[in-house]
Amino acid sequence: MTSFAPDSIVLNRKLPLWYQVSQSLRASILGRRPQDPLRLPTEEQLAGHYGVSVLTMRQALKELEDEGLITRHRRRGTFIEPHVQRGAPVRLLGSVDAIVAQQSGMTTRMLDHGKGPVPAELAEYFPDLVEVGTYHRLRSDEKTGEPTNHARNYVRPELAARIDLADLARWPMTKVLRDAVGADISRITDTVEARLADPETARLLEVPLLSPILHYTGITYDSEGRVLDVAVINYRGDRFSFTVTLDAT
Repeated sequence: MTSFAPDSIVLNRKLPLWYQVSQSLRASILGRRPQDPLRLPTEEQLAGHYGVSVLTMRQALKELEDEGLITRHRRRGTFIEPHVQRGAPVRLLGSVDAIVAQQSGMTTRMLDHGKGPVPAELAEYFPDLVEVGTYHRLRSDEKTGEPTNHARNYVRPELAARIDLADLARWPMTKVLRDAVGADISRITDTVEARLADPETARLLEVPLLSPILHYTGITYDSEGRVLDVAVINYRGDRFSFTVTLDAT
């Protein structure tokens, strides 16, 4: 039986290895295509793939098992759970792959895209630009079709020119920029706040007007401190929660 092939990552030694591996594998699982195999490689093969010990790999797999993304069967192997609920709580621990995992695993519909002026509220992030690439997408639960969030991205034009819309239908913007476009992503800052649904958000997410939502803003920087992408995402308040874990080391 052919095994599922997860993506590769470059590990950051400042963060727990098991956490980075679990988030990378989580993103790969949630971003898998329907025709991809459900069986994962063995612990030893996965450990070799990620360049970590079997013990670290086992801890990462336990995290995914506890979340319900995988099931493990003695002698048979480890399998992706095909009908997993996608709207699970997210733990952020400073990893780009955590952001990718948080954005993965939903059906994505492009509402509109193109070029547009830098919004006044984002001018501080793009002081050298007059125009940016714009993308507006609606994400829905793969199983129920229920809308879960809608996202607007504002991307530097030289990067937007290299984005394939087919990639955006499958992957989150962060992954497309990093892995498909080859952008130099150094860090991402996240802000999450409670808001009330405006008319557009209420219509897209199919929730009552002024119902609670989670409003997320993610700013992606390169190693020179330039902003590459600003993501503004509105999540249904009844489907998502965010937990931030601070690493004492």
